[in-house]
Amino acid sequence: MSTDSSTEKQMDIPTKEVLISSSDINQRVQQLGREISEDYQGRELHLVGVLNGAFVFLADLVRQIDIPCQICFLQASSYKNQKVSTGEVTLMHNLDLSRKDVLVVEDIFDTGLTLKYIMEDLEQQKPKSLEACALLNKQIPDKVPIAVKYIGFNIEDRFVVGYGLDFAEHYREIPHIACLD
Repeated sequence: MSTDSSTEKQMDIPTKEVLISSSDINQRVQQLGREISEDYQGRELHLVGVLNGAFVFLADLVRQIDIPCQICFLQASSYKNQKVSTGEVTLMHNLDLSRKDVLVVEDIFDTGLTLKYIMEDLEQQKPKSLEACALLNKQIPDKVPIAVKYIGFNIEDRFVVGYGLDFAEHYREIPHIACLD
């Protein structure tokens, strides 16, 4: 029995193109941590990681932030084991962010659909401030217009995995960003 998922699972990842090295990621995450710390100086920041993809990025980012932080998570999905978004966003959380400075931490800003849905949902809680941070900003046409204050890297329209990003829950453990296409 062969499916697309099992074929992808057997892929030889070391032979795939490395789009962003782990050292470049580490350097940029340090820079983002400094920027965020400066921008939120004197305030407590509530970091909201978008599961599952942002957990690695958030873990590294928070260690570079030198102001008081609280960390929480929500779960969002629009891919459902596909390489292209289904257009339907599923969101799960039980957060209370009223009157708090909130920074949503996302792995990749691609179509903008998921992030738009998250920001609209969290805005209903009336946070003191609400901003977004994404490790990757995929350059695609007709993207939903969402302001992302902090961006790690701009990338072309490629399907990428590693550093928390996955395909069908595989490849999150890769320490760099690799292209599957």
